[in-house]
Amino acid sequence: MDRKSDTPLPPYFKLNPESASAKLGDPVDTARFARAAAFAGRGRDDLAKRGYAPDGKKKLRRFSTWEVCRYLIPVAPAHLRRVLKKNADLPQGEGEGNSRWFSLEDILILRDHFAEEGVSTKEYRPYRPKGQPAKITAVANFKGGVGKTSTCAHLAMSAALDGYKVLVIDLDSQGSMTSIMGGDVPDEWSTVFPLLARDYATHLSAENRVRAAAGDLELAMDETLTEAMQVSLRNVVQKTHWPNIDLIGAQLNLYWAEFQIPVWRMGLRNWPLWDALTAALEEGGALDDYDVILLDTPPALGYLTINALAAADIILVPLGASFLEFDSTGRFFDMLYSTFASIEEGENAARRRAGLPEMKFEWDVVRAIITRFDASQQTDLANVIQAYFGDMTNAYRQEYTAMVGQAGESVSGIYEADYRDFNRETYVRGRETFDRTYAEFKEMLIGSWWRDEQLNEKEAEHGQAETA
Repeated sequence: MDRKSDTPLPPYFKLNPESASAKLGDPVDTARFARAAAFAGRGRDDLAKRGYAPDGKKKLRRFSTWEVCRYLIPVAPAHLRRVLKKNADLPQGEGEGNSRWFSLEDILILRDHFAEEGVSTKEYRPYRPKGQPAKITAVANFKGGVGKTSTCAHLAMSAALDGYKVLVIDLDSQGSMTSIMGGDVPDEWSTVFPLLARDYATHLSAENRVRAAAGDLELAMDETLTEAMQVSLRNVVQKTHWPNIDLIGAQLNLYWAEFQIPVWRMGLRNWPLWDALTAALEEGGALDDYDVILLDTPPALGYLTINALAAADIILVPLGASFLEFDSTGRFFDMLYSTFASIEEGENAARRRAGLPEMKFEWDVVRAIITRFDASQQTDLANVIQAYFGDMTNAYRQEYTAMVGQAGESVSGIYEADYRDFNRETYVRGRETFDRTYAEFKEMLIGSWWRDEQLNEKEAEHGQAETA
């Protein structure tokens, strides 16, 4: 006699087609997408404003004496209090007694004071050699959900707290970085789009001058390109709630650049489309105005990402410690090779025919960063990833903590979170996750600056020797 099993069947058995049909609702037409987008837009605005002030704008919190002395300026609390008492013109912070709270603007002023009056062996200001341009860092991978925007945002905030002046450029039409930074981007003319259009229009104008001199028919300059010629970098840069972080934001219409750029290229085959962002940053003075420029890229190797990677001195590639993300990142590196090697090959063939020196893409450093790391479950695979990528992998694995998740839910960075909302140990551990990532990034930053400085000095010495 068969005994009836007490084990229930899996949920995908005994489904009724008629009941299933009743749950489908009406067929979905294109208008339904518009309604869903509108609902999501309202919800996004509501959620984003959780970290906003009553006036509807993001506002950076103040930092306690404990935070200032532990994380921002290398002075003891008692010494800081003595300096403030002695110098009434310095920012005194808010609060009574020893419990003082300072704005980041206050802290930057205090940094400058200690740099001039403090102990010469201490690092009150971060390293930035005179005469060297800003370093551009692209955070990229064509797999979504690997922590690109989170890593980019926290590096920007870390660098700002360290005293650097930072420009963040959001190249992802989803605009997540723009939301974190509280940006206001009404249309594509407040993004990098007009800067790319301006670069194409500049090359088109140059081509038309050549054609006019030769008596040939000129190429058309449409209304978009004419308008873009009037836009400069400063027109699209906006301030943020961080006093030393500026932003070029993104919004959905930026995605049209992926369709427009190849059309422009077909119209003018000698336009170096990959250099458009680089030219905009150079001509707009960004390399002098800022110390660090961070590019948050879309999860695709499209034309915007190619521009970011071509402009970058440093490339950071976040990935999780999973097989699929490791596999995807390997394919990303393969596509980087094929894309940029193809550009080099095509350009250099033309340059050789014209008797010009060949071009070569080169980056100061490229590093994969393991993000959202869980040591209890992912150590073995992380070790495998480290072994295969070798010196192209960061030593520190960026751990996922409850504080990181909570900050993400409020569309903020962990540096914007008030430590009083956590216990002290949770805050210290959560902050350490990104402090250590920033420490490795800063090491790349200052190392590449120092190397550039040494090369410049050697070139200058060589030039003097030749003229002697």
